[in-house]
Amino acid sequence: MNNSGNFLLIFVTMKKISTTLIFFLFSTFSIVAQNGIIKGKVFNPISNEAIPFANVVIQGTTTGTSTDIDGNYIISGLEPKLYNLEATSLGFEKAVVFEVQTFNNRPVFIDIEMMENSQLLEAVEVTASPFMKKEEAPVSMRSIGVSEIERNPGGNRDISRAIQSLPGVASTPAFRNDIIIRGGGPNENRFFLDGVEVPNINHFATQGSSGGPVGLINVNFIKEVDFYSSAFPANRGNALSSVFEFTQKDGNPEGVKANFTVGSSDYGLTLDGPIGKNTSYVFSLRRSYLQFLFRALALPFLPIYNDTQFKIKTKLNDKNEISLIGLGAFDNFELNEGANDNVDDEETLERNRYILGNIPSNDQWNYTLGLSYKHFADKSFQQVVVSRNHLNNVAIKYQDNDESDPNKLILDYSSQEIENKVRLEHTWRDKGWKWNVGVGYQNATFTNSTYNRIVTSSGQELEIDFDSRLNINRYSVFSQLSKSVWNNRLTLSGGIRTDFSDFNEEMLNPIDQLSPRIAASLSLAPKWSLNTSIGRYFQLPPYTVLGYRNATGDLINQDNGIDYIRADHYVAGVEYLPTANTKLTVEGFYKVYNDYPFLLRDSVSLANLGGDFGVIGNEPAVPTSEGRSYGIEFLAQQKLFKGFYGILAYTYVISEFTDKNDDFRPSAWDNGNIVTLTAGKKFKGNWEIGARFRYLGGAPYTPFDENLSGLRQNWDLRGIGILDLDRLNSERVGGVHQLDVRLDKRWFFKKWSLNAYIDIQNVYNYQAPLAPFITVERDPDGNPLVDPNDPTRYSTRNIANFSGNLLPSVGIIIEL
Repeated sequence: MNNSGNFLLIFVTMKKISTTLIFFLFSTFSIVAQNGIIKGKVFNPISNEAIPFANVVIQGTTTGTSTDIDGNYIISGLEPKLYNLEATSLGFEKAVVFEVQTFNNRPVFIDIEMMENSQLLEAVEVTASPFMKKEEAPVSMRSIGVSEIERNPGGNRDISRAIQSLPGVASTPAFRNDIIIRGGGPNENRFFLDGVEVPNINHFATQGSSGGPVGLINVNFIKEVDFYSSAFPANRGNALSSVFEFTQKDGNPEGVKANFTVGSSDYGLTLDGPIGKNTSYVFSLRRSYLQFLFRALALPFLPIYNDTQFKIKTKLNDKNEISLIGLGAFDNFELNEGANDNVDDEETLERNRYILGNIPSNDQWNYTLGLSYKHFADKSFQQVVVSRNHLNNVAIKYQDNDESDPNKLILDYSSQEIENKVRLEHTWRDKGWKWNVGVGYQNATFTNSTYNRIVTSSGQELEIDFDSRLNINRYSVFSQLSKSVWNNRLTLSGGIRTDFSDFNEEMLNPIDQLSPRIAASLSLAPKWSLNTSIGRYFQLPPYTVLGYRNATGDLINQDNGIDYIRADHYVAGVEYLPTANTKLTVEGFYKVYNDYPFLLRDSVSLANLGGDFGVIGNEPAVPTSEGRSYGIEFLAQQKLFKGFYGILAYTYVISEFTDKNDDFRPSAWDNGNIVTLTAGKKFKGNWEIGARFRYLGGAPYTPFDENLSGLRQNWDLRGIGILDLDRLNSERVGGVHQLDVRLDKRWFFKKWSLNAYIDIQNVYNYQAPLAPFITVERDPDGNPLVDPNDPTRYSTRNIANFSGNLLPSVGIIIEL
């Protein structure tokens, strides 16, 4: 593939929309004014009561104000740029809000939560670290602000890519957002949007997993993201590797605000504003033009996506509020059958031909709707969350992509996953105690219509044809109690949770899924702390596993005793805070897995799958797979201070799961060394430059069985190789590294603002090695060549595989 040609094609494609932008970007014209305003309310998040006479200042300055009797504050006369806010008050822990962007054309609303401290009666001002540490999760919890997501080099304002800068997070070196945490598979993560569970946060979701090539959540909605890689709170279940809590902002209470964005892969419009006195909204629409980029790169597939998102919040009074959120997407995954029209390189031709023969066309849509009601009392609040999510997934594939011949149909898949959920929680806090207790219920419906002609790893040709409908009920009960003692030097937290389901007898007994967890944080010195957590966590296997039926219509995985997957976590670490905006941590972790589904047809643990397009788990399985992952993490983080920010993250991880002989083998996520360095500098005139370097150790892969792959009857059916599972993950690709750079410039006008950026992914055009694939030798007309020594076989050869292109992009963000 001619990558210099790719660069030219991309540039020409974008030239019309970027000519004016380039002129602005490199001009010295600027608007200087001091009309920025920050205003909001300081309040107690437990009782929702205002905190009067609190001090709110710009960090590192004397510029600030005090809240009035209703907890309101306003700071005006600010130059438009990023500021850190600090709020202090007697008897409350200091709160820090990082990177608040001000504008000339409108005020910025920042409501500040301040937690009451057990030393209230001593009438002292309690100072806490600006790096939030929750009682339940003193380890393995990081927070990401919206500015960190927006400016992330190479991230395209995509949340899934921004978190790859954090320790413990690996990824796949392709056009995908698979989130791989501490050696666990991408199906082990859970996502919550304002407390509402969202099954997947990516377009073109891999059913049974959580990955996809493009993020679904619009960053314009996000206030902050809390990322847990262990020490999960008891009220967040069904996760083995991570939990993501997305907190959305409220709409502008004083007037309509518009945000128009043109990025490297999509364009979108976001509106927010008031609806009457006590109600606000945020609404967005986005549509991709990623298909044009992929066509310019001569890639064999063309993803087209659309999404919408909204939030409506009403404050009924000071003690009651209700919010409605929604998130939806419609995705179409087409094959680019003309990918080889202008390709001369033989290996690229074969690579595209292989992918075109393997990947199906795919139509997918999904939505999540959630309603949350919160009632505040004096020392507590109660919350009710009701939600519904629905996934519709259709995939079809014809032999040689010839849809004119019904006899060439090899895959016709249609599936739906529908969940209706309700969760009730009570949270109480007083005198250093915090107690959360609640219950949950889910009703799930899964449908699956599958016709599939395959060749198994043993070389057997199978025709799979079944229809399935599954309805199950799921229940949960949880409680967590936390307490700070010894003058707040020691914080202890203990929780218990159980999940159970009527899928089969193995899942029905709540005692079998008891999930205890404990966490502790000890302050060794004013800037040093020792933190630890131990917990047991359970996760329901994918519906594709639960709903699979055999030829006679039996739910055979129900009879096979498929159970909740279990993971035991052991984590300990040390934290050092040398300055107010700097953090250093070292953590060691050990995870033990049990009862993972082992897929009988593929002879592989489900834990190894999920990093590719399609569907996983749609076959017979038994709960016999075991696994373990362990390692160490180091983090050095500098929040924005005097124009500088940065994150250095290093992880060493070992990940292993059992094979068909019950021997431990490296899992597909066994990357070893993972290094990420992200840094940036803000300059005068609202210029900013940032860069991210990332290194991933070589991942294991399973080689092909050349004997079975070359058999004519096997190759003619699917045109793909057959893996040699006797050598499961016995080979490794080379290490992967990439440098991304981003340059931003902002202009602030009286009634609007403009942010223009250039983002260059893979600056030095590194070609990341992937697992090679096997193909057949062909004659000049493209027909497979029969092996001259064996007429039952084709002559085969291996083709090197790689991913990576120099991807420059230009984007603009207009805010009105």
